Parts: sequence; C-alpha cells; structure tokens
Amino acid sequence: MRVFVCETVSGGDYAGVDLPETLIAEGAMMRDALIADLVDLPGVHVLTTHDARLPAPPRGESRAISAQDDTRAIWSDLAARADCCWPIAPECEGILHTLVEQLEARNGRVIACDVETLQICSSKLRTATHLAAAGIAVVPSWSPSTVPPGLSGPLVIKPDDGAGAMDVHVFRRLPPGPYPAGVVIQPFIVGAAASLTLLCQSGRTQVLTANRQHVVEFDGQLILKGLTVGAFPVDDSLRALADAIGAALPGLHGMLGIDYIATQAGPVVLEINPRLTTSYVGLRRALGINPLAFVAELVQDGAVPDMRRLPPTLPVEISL
Repeated sequence: MRVFVCETVSGGDYAGVDLPETLIAEGAMMRDALIADLVDLPGVHVLTTHDARLPAPPRGESRAISAQDDTRAIWSDLAARADCCWPIAPECEGILHTLVEQLEARNGRVIACDVETLQICSSKLRTATHLAAAGIAVVPSWSPSTVPPGLSGPLVIKPDDGAGAMDVHVFRRLPPGPYPAGVVIQPFIVGAAASLTLLCQSGRTQVLTANRQHVVEFDGQLILKGLTVGAFPVDDSLRALADAIGAALPGLHGMLGIDYIATQAGPVVLEINPRLTTSYVGLRRALGINPLAFVAELVQDGAVPDMRRLPPTLPVEISL
C-alpha cells in the first residue's frame, strides 16, 4: 500500500516565500512521526514532499519542492499514485478543507474529516455553538458585537479562525476596542489545559490519550511551550465526552485532537483540531505500541476498531 502523507507547512506550500518558522518544527515533527509509524507497518510505502530549503524526512520517499515548482499539481499527482492520502494542515483560512477537497478529487481514500465538519471546526464560534446545542460543556464564546453587558474578566481574545495557540491574548478586563477583525472573546476558565487524542469515524470515537498542555502567560499572551502526552488517565467522563462529540459531529474522521479545560466540575471543551496534532509525536512512546498497528482498518477502509480499554499510558514530554 502506498500512502501519501501531505504536511503542508514543511511540504512545499510555502515554496518561494518565507517559511513560517513558528510552525515548521511542529509540522515536521508530526510528519516524521506519522511516516515512521506507517513505514513500520508491513507492506506500507510512504510518499511525501518537503520544501527544498528543509531536510528531507528521515524515512519514506520524499520529493523536494522548489520555488519554480507547482506544489498543488505535484500533490495531486502523488495523490493519484497513492492508495491512501493522509493530510496534515492548519484548519485556519480554509487551508485544510481546500487540501482535502483537492486530494479527494484524485483519491477515494483520504484520512480526513468531511468538508462541512472541517468548516465548523475552523471557527471557534461555530464549534462552541454546535457543541452547546448538543448539550456539551463548552467555553462560552462571543464575537465583539455580542459580548454580554457587564462581562467581567479575566478574558481571552484570539482569532476565531485560528490554529493552535497563535495570537491568544489574556486581559484582566474587557478592553475598550476597537478589536482586530475576526476575533472571538472567551472567559478565562480556571483549570488544567488539556487535550484528547482521538480516533473518530462516523460517530464512533476511541480515546487514545489524555494530555496536559504546558501553557504559560508571557506579556499578556498565552503560549504553548510543550505538552505531556498521556499525562492523565482516560476515565469514563473523558470517554463520554468523546462519544458526545462524535455524535454531535459524525463527520469527524481519522486521528484528531480535542482541546479542553480540566475543571473541578469536569472537562469543558475549548476547540476541536480536526487533524493530526502535535500530541501524535509522543503517542507511540506513551502507548508502548505503534498507534497505527491497531488502526490498519482506519487506513484501509475507515473503520475505527473497538478498543474500549487500552493499557495505562506512560507520560511522554514534548517540548516546543
């Protein structure tokens, strides 16, 4: 089986322009971890690409992409040559759902959420509204024009259409404005910053790990410095949360992440990352097995295996 792993940041989407240095390390780490796990499966050959200014991944067959190349045409060609495609891209600015549409036009087996679900998850406001309507505890979210009168701080202001912990600012009280276009305002929820790593398909979910996110405040900005994969035990409350999210968004598909705040009252969802996340880098060590060894069904035909009880995880530190 030939699998095309398409990681956009390190894979040539910025050929001819300055590389986004803050995203390169995470993108390359996810790409290399996924490729290594795929290559270790019997009979799997990986195709990928890399920006010619960056080192090629240590494993798999990679094509260098330079400024004069047509990156999207190369990706389309590789998608047509592969038996399966696995995209890794930011969901902001339509990057991920556009890539998924492009790959699906050339290959009938793409490990990705459906486009409607990707569009919901690319907006923190739409995600919060959708999940709250399903009775799921979420961090309240408002646009600047809909903030409730008298809202007290502390508050978080960040892009509604944003990926990761980029441009996330904390304020002790609501600033007077004007606000940047396209921001969302949320209360600062007290608790541990955490995430779930999930397998999802057609409403079915499997929680692989519960992770601690190491978030620090510096000069009024929240910055993700790293994470501990498998930091928390996966209990029934986290499985129930994953099941509720899967039921609310049956278009979730593949391996993805749920950011939440672990509060005394239970988990409160912050956002959904409908793609492979940085926690994947430590997943194999945390589980003690190749995470793709038991999801061959997902790669081959989209089925999520029934693994209701996994062995206890070993916490693994990832620094960013």
